[in-house]
Amino acid sequence: MSDQTLSLPVAVSAAWLREHRDEVVLVDSRWYLDGRSGHEAYLNGHIPGAVHADVDADLAAPSSAEGGRHPLPAAADFARTLGRLGIGDHSPVVVYDDAGGSVAARLVWMLRALGTSAAFLDGGLQTWTGDMEKGEVTAEPVHRTALPWPADRLVSTEELQRELAAPDRLLLDARVYGRFTGEQPAPVDARAGHIPGARSAEWPANLAPDGLLAAPEVLRERFAALGADSARTVTAYCGSGVTACHDLLALEHAGFANTRLYPGSWSRWGGDDSLPLETGDPLA
Repeated sequence: MSDQTLSLPVAVSAAWLREHRDEVVLVDSRWYLDGRSGHEAYLNGHIPGAVHADVDADLAAPSSAEGGRHPLPAAADFARTLGRLGIGDHSPVVVYDDAGGSVAARLVWMLRALGTSAAFLDGGLQTWTGDMEKGEVTAEPVHRTALPWPADRLVSTEELQRELAAPDRLLLDARVYGRFTGEQPAPVDARAGHIPGARSAEWPANLAPDGLLAAPEVLRERFAALGADSARTVTAYCGSGVTACHDLLALEHAGFANTRLYPGSWSRWGGDDSLPLETGDPLA
């Protein structure tokens, strides 16, 4: 693979990947909330040449009450992980999963936030019609410079508390609608509901009926209806900072800027009994 600058949109097609396979680092990021092993799925069959990145081990620091289930890893730790995966300072990266990009979006957002060209495979592994291979792919380690997470792309729990009443700050909840309203509590969450003032923007609605990322104009209309057009900042959260990245990439695809991730997400907020919550949907 040539380590060169290749400007990528937030998503690329399987046809594009077949044509440009040797120009990118390909990462399989399959991971399952229900406890199935994404790494085992990878070993049983993956796109040839793909390395595997695990959400828990590679794309997050250890879980904690203060950071939630998937805090962002320290800059030095993330740089070591990327170097081990063969991702250098100028390596373009394509990431895939088998869940509509909802897991792949985590690594893609992390890389794009640091200025690295990265995209997810639109439609996921299901769109790949080429050969598959089994077993582990070990990349040639490369140097990756440790870069701090950009402060303007993140929001802390304390900052979010101060912003709850601000009319120009839009907060989007990327979880499925039932978890937003509290009618479908997840077994991994301490409480059911959502952060006060948040609006439901469940990540599956970023996809068209064919399972591909919706067109920019469709997504722009969707997010504008939620208030993104008039917001000074748009912050996304989910259960633990994974699928929220799908919303953030969809917002970028639609042309919105000034977007931020709340990494702790509901696992941090909902796990603290001292923080307020809402149930239901005030817009329904």
